[in-house]
Amino acid sequence: MTWHRRHLLDIESLAPEEILLVLDTARAFKAVGQRAIKKVPALRGKTVVNLFIEPSTRTRTSFELAAVRLSADVINFNAEASSFKKGETLKDTARNLEALNADIFIIRHSAAGAPHFLARCVAGSVVNAGDGAHEHPTQALLDTFTIREKKGRIAGLNVVILGDILYSRVARSNIWALTKLGAHVTLCGPSTLVPRTFEQLGCRVSHNVDDAIASADVINLLRIQHERQRKTMFPGIGEYASLFGLNQARLARTRPEVLIMHPGPINRGVEIDSEIADGGRSVILEQVTNGLAVRMAALFLINGGQGPQALGE
Repeated sequence: MTWHRRHLLDIESLAPEEILLVLDTARAFKAVGQRAIKKVPALRGKTVVNLFIEPSTRTRTSFELAAVRLSADVINFNAEASSFKKGETLKDTARNLEALNADIFIIRHSAAGAPHFLARCVAGSVVNAGDGAHEHPTQALLDTFTIREKKGRIAGLNVVILGDILYSRVARSNIWALTKLGAHVTLCGPSTLVPRTFEQLGCRVSHNVDDAIASADVINLLRIQHERQRKTMFPGIGEYASLFGLNQARLARTRPEVLIMHPGPINRGVEIDSEIADGGRSVILEQVTNGLAVRMAALFLINGGQGPQALGE
């Protein structure tokens, strides 16, 4: 299969074959990252803009390094020091950057749908790096890549997403990616943060963490999105850690080969104990490594790259 999309805006609209194409291309780029010379000329002469209207360190750095590894020129747009503070709109900013011959816009924004709006305003390509509580497609792709690399498959696996589902764009993108590839997804957390409406997406919903994780092949922990939720939605840090935190006692009752994942940043001692985050079942740092390969693959494909065969893998 070849890639035919100019943008990567969400997982919901992707076919399973398109998701697998990104994962296979990312595997080829991961091999590139293990070479002595890690750069390839795929985006030479192209300009990539990191348009981060919402603060980010890990995702912005990962996209920046991905673009550099592909030999692109990179502009980092800092909203705090920009004309956004003077009332300039997203459309104005994008048009001005495009006038400087920008080719690819990587956008993170607090408003759901902002990447889709931007894609209608510019001639270049747009990659969604997280829009409000809507989607975070490359995070879901790197999570799925990591699971497939460790487990050898996605179909038939029991994946538990534990934490603040209601306000999480990571959860939504993961639900779409995993269910499209045949995984059984269980969502778990406080009833205020994991409403039954998510069952409409083909998930099981549980409010009992011990029951949810007992048969899990993968546990993907999410941080509490304090910046997006109303105070009444959250029981309190101590109560949450007691009822839903992954501690040693809970881990002891899971399958011995269960994978522990977290998109970061980690609230140690809240959603996960430090010993588990740093332990042998954790693949949290591997997710970071795989994120670079996945983002290289995404930029490569939307620029017209033809999949892993183009890299000689």
